[in-house]
Amino acid sequence: MPAGRRVPWRVVGAGETIRPQMANLITVARLLLLFVVVGMVVAAPVDLAAVSMVLIVVVFAGDGLDGWVARKRNSASRFGAVFDIAGDRMVEQVLWIVFAYLRAVPLWVVRGGLVDALRSLSYAEGMTAFGEKTMMRSALSRWLTAGRFMRGLYGYAKAVAFVFLAGWVGFRRPEAAGTWLEAVYGPALVQLLGWVSVWLAVGLMVLRGIPVVLDALPYAQPPPGATPTPDARPVGAFVGDGRGQAGAGEGR
Repeated sequence: MPAGRRVPWRVVGAGETIRPQMANLITVARLLLLFVVVGMVVAAPVDLAAVSMVLIVVVFAGDGLDGWVARKRNSASRFGAVFDIAGDRMVEQVLWIVFAYLRAVPLWVVRGGLVDALRSLSYAEGMTAFGEKTMMRSALSRWLTAGRFMRGLYGYAKAVAFVFLAGWVGFRRPEAAGTWLEAVYGPALVQLLGWVSVWLAVGLMVLRGIPVVLDALPYAQPPPGATPTPDARPVGAFVGDGRGQAGAGEGR
């Protein structure tokens, strides 16, 4: 390979082998494992409840593992950061949709893509969701969305909530009578703690989304002093005649 050939986000030197970044492969593995979990929860919520609950823990543990691997291997990149966030959102969205479909949670809980769509507006200016170049503008919004404590709390809350819901779906089935699911989920205290984790995850999702929307709005505005492009003409203007007059009824 010629020296200095560019690949995404870095330059490959002479004799260097191009290999997919390990952190990104971990994210891909998490997504593949996610759909295995979904199949188990939907097809065999009682018989495979324990396995699906353990695999959900593995999926969420991978969220921290990919970032750690990227830092240890010095392979952090813009693509990796965006791909990691996209993977996290896919995990959340799919699991919320599945549990809403199974009527374990109300449909309105399903997270929309507005927050991440607005966040992506800052990427064009070299900003990131987290880290030194975070798009967040105030100390409070940085703490809520990018602070280590809040990110950790939200991650643990989601993991516990989804593990609880995976078992809850099986517990509600008639064939769960007399099984370990009945023994574990039967006590009122377990159910209370489980639902606290679910609504804590939902509350944190909303709480952390609001400052992203507010801080992303300025990126949606045209920069100061921006002028319209040459192609920006009023609706209905007669294009190409040089007069700039409305062409209603002409040439139609």
